[in-house]
Amino acid sequence: MKKIINPEKRDWEEILRRPTQTLDDIEATVTEVFSEIRKKGDTAVAKYTALFDGVNLENVKVSSEEIKEAELLVSSELKEAIALAKANIEKFHRAQVSQRINVTTTPGVECWQEKRPIEKVGLYIPGGTAPLFSTILMLATPANIAGCREIVLCTPPNKEGKVHPAILYTAALSGVTQIFKIGGIQAIGALTFGTETVPKVYKIFGPGNQFVTVAKQLATRHNVAIDMPAGPSELLVVADDTANASFVASDLLSQAEHGADSQVILVSTSNTFLDSVEIEIETQIKNLPRKDVAKRSIENSRLIFVEDDTTALELINEYGPEHLIICTRNEEFYVDGIINAGSVFIGNYTPESAGDYASGTNHTLPTNGYAKQYSGVNLDSFLKSMTFQKINEEGIKAIGPAIELMAEAEGLQAHKNAVSLRLNELNKN
Repeated sequence: MKKIINPEKRDWEEILRRPTQTLDDIEATVTEVFSEIRKKGDTAVAKYTALFDGVNLENVKVSSEEIKEAELLVSSELKEAIALAKANIEKFHRAQVSQRINVTTTPGVECWQEKRPIEKVGLYIPGGTAPLFSTILMLATPANIAGCREIVLCTPPNKEGKVHPAILYTAALSGVTQIFKIGGIQAIGALTFGTETVPKVYKIFGPGNQFVTVAKQLATRHNVAIDMPAGPSELLVVADDTANASFVASDLLSQAEHGADSQVILVSTSNTFLDSVEIEIETQIKNLPRKDVAKRSIENSRLIFVEDDTTALELINEYGPEHLIICTRNEEFYVDGIINAGSVFIGNYTPESAGDYASGTNHTLPTNGYAKQYSGVNLDSFLKSMTFQKINEEGIKAIGPAIELMAEAEGLQAHKNAVSLRLNELNKN
């Protein structure tokens, strides 16, 4: 990891730059794939599945037989772990259910707000270098609590045209209604436009590589919403000499192993602690099955020394990490002061892995600095707020004259007339 000592504020932007391609680098490819899927549907999906995933499939829809077979291949221990995680995720997201808001703004004017589910949602689950079945729990669980009618899942097949058993088992357990063996840009395109086989959805959720991220962003040009721009994973740890160097190194490596374009950063007010973590990383990385991936990610990562907590906090808020771990003696300072982060993990015994799997919070989070504008996925991500109003005779008499005056001032005579006709009718009686 590159070590940086007391960087000047003018250099922060360059130091904190993510190792991602720009939208322009990828957009042309995504646009070409989208255009062909829109015109040719399943034929185009099959073409790009063969091109990008190296497999030709006669049928991309997962059958009930495949799901039953997958259930037999998942160990009872893993099933128990999935059940525990699902229970905690359900508990946390059910707590987010809100009641109808009812207000009488003026006597005779009743206004209320209710939340209704998004009918059709699409879930994208990466399955290439790592089968992220945990993401199904994070997306399908709140979708079911919200009451979404159709929950359509796309995930890439392997070279044998199969999907990892844990993905199929978890999808069935979580109430997914249809599963398709489609990955990457072509999956987002199929969910965006619909094909002869894949239904069109109203909102797409889920992480992915840079191509998936750009595809989701371009999907918004075609009347499809997305959860957020969720690209390569990232983690920032702020720690001082009260932290455990081996724990911190393991947290950094846990994100580094996601992909070569992931980024991890350690910010510390202790130079000796940075040295200790660097030694631990070198030791621990040797034993990782995905060490080659982690090493490439580590090349994009940083060890940053700053003089004090105030500077550290300012730098963290400038970066806006997807995940933030706080392991400092002054943890309340960071907890109270953090503004830009997707999810925060506090203390030596709160690894980021807990949020990835089983603590109950959602792990689908904004990356690439979007934590400055976006929330992570939550129950409201699957709901729409709708407002209602009912006005009686007393109410229209009370607010009608104000509406008339405002409409006339804006030059909208028909708006004024809609009120005036009613008031005139009431005045006859």
